[in-house]
Amino acid sequence: MNMRRFLPLFLLLFFAGTISLVVYYKPDARKRSLPPVPVISVQTKTVESQQYRVVINSFGRIEPRTQGQLVAQVSGQIIEVSPNFRDGGFFQEGEVLVGIDPRDYLIQVKIAAAELAKAKVSYAEEQVLADQAINDRKTLHNQGPATDFALHIPQLAAAKSQIAAAKAKLEQARLDVERTKIRAPYPGRILSKGSDIGDVISANTVLAKIYATDLVEVRLPIKNSELPFIDLPERSNTSGGANANLAVARIINRLGTKAQQWQAVLVRAAGAIDEQSQQLFVTAQIDRPYAIDDSKRRPLKIGQYVTAEIEGKTIADAMVIPNAAIYQGSYVYLYKGGVLERREIEIAWQNSRESLIKHGLSAGEQLVLTPLGRVSSGTRVKQQNDPAKPGPGMMVGESSETGSGKKGQGR
Repeated sequence: MNMRRFLPLFLLLFFAGTISLVVYYKPDARKRSLPPVPVISVQTKTVESQQYRVVINSFGRIEPRTQGQLVAQVSGQIIEVSPNFRDGGFFQEGEVLVGIDPRDYLIQVKIAAAELAKAKVSYAEEQVLADQAINDRKTLHNQGPATDFALHIPQLAAAKSQIAAAKAKLEQARLDVERTKIRAPYPGRILSKGSDIGDVISANTVLAKIYATDLVEVRLPIKNSELPFIDLPERSNTSGGANANLAVARIINRLGTKAQQWQAVLVRAAGAIDEQSQQLFVTAQIDRPYAIDDSKRRPLKIGQYVTAEIEGKTIADAMVIPNAAIYQGSYVYLYKGGVLERREIEIAWQNSRESLIKHGLSAGEQLVLTPLGRVSSGTRVKQQNDPAKPGPGMMVGESSETGSGKKGQGR
């Protein structure tokens, strides 16, 4: 019982002694210097002026330059067709594609020939009567002036007109016979056919849709911002010169496992801006797209989409940089004396890989290629393969006031 009375006192003395020991023997706090500010390592490229050829990308559909309809000019039954008279079939100029039964027209030729012979006989009879009238007038005396009718002058003219009409009718009959053989007007290909052997057709029946295979064309839209960098074929050429001064284009056929190229030239530009797209269309022409050569290229198909690379103007002193170095389409970072400098730029032209700079860069400056994101001007950096050096007036362990030195998450 006596021990329990003194237990609170013992506990109080124990805790007081423990607190005194902790306070008296407290550990020493060692001060450490601040960690060094990280320095960004960047890859740079020296900006240089160069001669640069602008290449404009576009797209379009293959279209025939010459396209038309094969139309029958006479009626009748189709009794023969060419083996090439099929969808996609090739034909040569003058080839007989369709033959119509000519017997009715051959009969008309015989009738016209008989009428011509009869007209010639009538003319000969009138000529004899006219000569006889003249002789009779000479043998008769005390006669007044003879009339033209008495001299058979109008009868002779009418007989002569009948001969001309009979000749025209015979020529028409022969022409109808010739038109029973429907020939190809140019070397070409069948786009689609509407009649076949055994069909009875009338005049002006469309037998097939055809197009010429000597040339095909592609209409290509050009952006308004790219028009200053291309020589448009808009000037009249009255001298009849060749295509020496026309812009060259490469037409790329991507149907199949491997892309193939076709050489083309720009032959004309549209007379007005397209109302829907608000772009100018130019026409590229491909020569002999179906010719057989050693390239073994796949034939171009009418209506297929192709891409195009048009050679534009050559810029003498061009500043060209990769698109990856441009932020938000308006500024870049330059390396100057161990720090970054943000520089506003103006882009004159751009493709998917690089940009032509109009204002903002000078030759000899160091362009930063490493993605940085949002970094302030004055941030300390070092070029790759160079040792990190503290900036002027800064000691290792001091913090930078101009930037954190961390990469941004995006441009």
